[in-house]
Amino acid sequence: MFARILEFVPKMEKREEFIRVVKNEVLPILKKQNGFLEILPFVPEIKTEKVLTVSLWNDKKDFTRYEKEWLPKVEDMIRPYLATPMVIHNHYTLETTLCEHFEKTLVA
Repeated sequence: MFARILEFVPKMEKREEFIRVVKNEVLPILKKQNGFLEILPFVPEIKTEKVLTVSLWNDKKDFTRYEKEWLPKVEDMIRPYLATPMVIHNHYTLETTLCEHFEKTLVA
């Protein structure tokens, strides 16, 4: 299983609109991608700190295809709601032997 981590600071005055765009426009794109499993958003308690999102993928080829075909479009969709550019941390392998319950939940 592979993961991609994004970090950014959203514009706080556009937070609700940002969440709506991600839920109604970005998430449906992700769900249509082969190999996409889940997106995990981590929102800090301090509003000026970075949001982290982790997207989980079955394998690297599906992840790479999404990155080439859709990521630039998704970036364009959310850019108006960001106070900082997105920083992308790519190609992490999720060591599933250490998180058995999580993996079982995802495949159920």
